[in-house]
Amino acid sequence: MPWPAPAVRAATTRVPWPSAVAAALVTGYVAFFVVAMVHTSYDTWGALLILPVLMGIGTPILARIAAANPERDVFRLLLLAMTAKLLCAFPRYLMAFVLYGGAADSKMYHQKGSELAAYLDQADLFGGIQYDLGMKVAGTGFIIVVTGVVYAITGPSLIGGFLVFSWLGFWGLLLFWRALQIAFPEADTRKYAKLVFFLPSLLFWPSSIGKDAWMMFCLGLTTYGTARLLDRRFGAFACIALGSLGTAMVRPHVTALAGAGLMVAYVLRKRPQQASALGPLRTILTAVVLGAMAVLMLQQVSTFFGTDGTGGDAVNQVLSETSRRTSQGNSMINATAPEDTAPRFSLNPAGLPVAVVSVLFRPFPFEASNIQNLIQSVECFALLVMFIRSWPRLSRLPRLFVQRSYVAFTAVYTLLFCWAFSTINNMGILSRERVQVLPLALVLLVVPAASAARGPAERRPPPVWRVAPGQWRERRPVGPPPVAPAVYASPPYAEPPYAGTPFTSPSPSPSHSESQSPSQGGSTAP
Repeated sequence: MPWPAPAVRAATTRVPWPSAVAAALVTGYVAFFVVAMVHTSYDTWGALLILPVLMGIGTPILARIAAANPERDVFRLLLLAMTAKLLCAFPRYLMAFVLYGGAADSKMYHQKGSELAAYLDQADLFGGIQYDLGMKVAGTGFIIVVTGVVYAITGPSLIGGFLVFSWLGFWGLLLFWRALQIAFPEADTRKYAKLVFFLPSLLFWPSSIGKDAWMMFCLGLTTYGTARLLDRRFGAFACIALGSLGTAMVRPHVTALAGAGLMVAYVLRKRPQQASALGPLRTILTAVVLGAMAVLMLQQVSTFFGTDGTGGDAVNQVLSETSRRTSQGNSMINATAPEDTAPRFSLNPAGLPVAVVSVLFRPFPFEASNIQNLIQSVECFALLVMFIRSWPRLSRLPRLFVQRSYVAFTAVYTLLFCWAFSTINNMGILSRERVQVLPLALVLLVVPAASAARGPAERRPPPVWRVAPGQWRERRPVGPPPVAPAVYASPPYAEPPYAGTPFTSPSPSPSHSESQSPSQGGSTAP
């Protein structure tokens, strides 16, 4: 007996195909999860449990951000970006433990973090923690502490740790995007979102257990706090302090570079038209706090690198030692002196253009020594083409440097970063370190092409986390403006059209007749 086709069609039409696809995916995921639990250890199948938890935590936050954003399809864009960032943890894991055979820092972080998590599970947290990392906390030791805390919550899962750190890096990228919306709303924030969320380097490298993902999150938090400070919003110092503390515990020299950009931006910050009586005092206190933070960061840098003082000789010593340590492997950029000799690094600013090109756009395709460098060179060449095509925008940077303090912050940080990290003499290391400057360098690609490109009435207000009532006007409808119905007024004196026929003026429309007095005769003249 044949299957009743009409009944099947009726059943399928009652179930929308998106719901059917979602149900099939969930069923397949659960089946795969059960099989993985039977045949693998928690080190592997734990990631299948952590992934939906991270998505479940992040999705409501993204929905709230999108609801407070005037642009369209923001939630879909943010959800796609978070999904892509989490999925990049898997190829990053394969590269570290399959392609390189586990010769990666993430393996050490996983092992020591698992030991610390086991200690935290049994320790009396209120009675004090005494644990010997075997190294100082600043730097590598701090990432071990972060990994141990993560494993104490999720359990020691290597792939799960990759997912957590990748998820953390995504929130850093989102904070960079929010900072641009707050401090520079005239910029093309839609284009910036596509660049910062989907650039391959920013998706791939900060997606593993290590310093890159942590630095991405903390730099994003510092930048977000800077944007709030420049726009005079509440909570700026808390974000700057927490972000700077997080970066200083891992790479204090990067914190010093961000602090230099912040100082320049604050000096160039636009003064309010109606300054309060406490305005000068607040400015002085802010300058004192920022100056104290800068001194502390310089001392931390000196302690971190083991140098005496913070003058030019100390900086030269640090940069030269960096060049010597990275002059190894098949991806070496330039031949240097013998291994036990630190080359002398020039502090001459005339070499800044070469440093910018070297840090942002190398390796070139003809410099690639393996498939990894070749893939990286394609992205670098694409970035170079984008910067060349954006020359009309880049030509406005000197003016925007003074008019928009956030542009000053990004430009100063980018130039100082390129100057300092041009000493790295290995393309592989340079590709990973470059992600710390790309989110701010990409701001230069989205500045307005002309000052009159968008009039004052059409400038989009910067989105906020919580929308105040009446803060935004209603969205303008797409298309030509609606035409109001014409209302004709009768002349005060008019000759009748035919002799002997009384003249009657046209009656006004119902919508206008109620609000007009009889003495006006239906006239709507201004």
